[in-house]
Amino acid sequence: MIPSMRSLTAEEYVEAFKAFLEHSTEHQCMDEFNKEQMPTIVAGITRLCHHMSHKAEHSSLLLGDFLAEVDLKMIRILQAVHPGVFIDNEIVEPNPQHVAAYKELVSQAPDLQNVSFIWHQLTSLEYEQQVKERGTHKKFDFIHMIQMLYRVEDIPSTIKFFHSCLDHHGKLLIIILSDSSGWASLWKKHRDCLPATDSGHYITCSGITEVLQRLGVQHRVYELPSGWDITECFTEGDAVGGRMMDFLTGTKNFLGTAPAALRRRLQQALRQPECSSTRGGRVIFSNNLSMIVVES
Repeated sequence: MIPSMRSLTAEEYVEAFKAFLEHSTEHQCMDEFNKEQMPTIVAGITRLCHHMSHKAEHSSLLLGDFLAEVDLKMIRILQAVHPGVFIDNEIVEPNPQHVAAYKELVSQAPDLQNVSFIWHQLTSLEYEQQVKERGTHKKFDFIHMIQMLYRVEDIPSTIKFFHSCLDHHGKLLIIILSDSSGWASLWKKHRDCLPATDSGHYITCSGITEVLQRLGVQHRVYELPSGWDITECFTEGDAVGGRMMDFLTGTKNFLGTAPAALRRRLQQALRQPECSSTRGGRVIFSNNLSMIVVES
């Protein structure tokens, strides 16, 4: 008897996410953005808050889908652009494994002397509710949401709240899948191929910019190409390919639990030119990203 399809647990998601990261250029794409655009963006953060010690301070807030390495690179850019400034960094992430991995990275980074870290093992909604209950609305110079709005209940409300957490001259960076990505096409044309277990929002850049336009806030969009080698997804019995299909569908052991017709339809959809291209015999899924910089 074939086991029934079910969503990934938090631990299983971490494993599937690793398989995605190892075969995609997501990190390299973000690195390129950090190198080319971030110094100019954070240079515009001009507020310097002086404490009793007269030490200048910047405060930043990270909301995952968790890329600790990317966050630390952004912190180092902040340090380079604003030397000597103390950075008060807060992280909101519900997955305990991701929080533990971030803490481990920090413990191995001796260059982060002027940075304090506060970890909130919460969803963004839980964090928002906690802030509202306390009645203390801490302001941040820089907030970034990395690939996390897919799992938020009310996207407009979440963006509005975190935008309200920006200080004067602060910036909100939203990293989301581009409308030119294979994901956009897959969600638009082949959504019926995706199992009901993946309860995420099928949202890309245009969905976010529509929200920002309604809120009347200034923003700029940077488009960056990124690819994901999904060749193993078509190899029968391949363990890595299996984990990648789990990530793609949000389903545990999709290839082993999905009906054969659903498996075939999804694999055919993935090979469509609007989703993927073939290079040197490899199937490269379009993972293009949009970096949206929102003004306070």
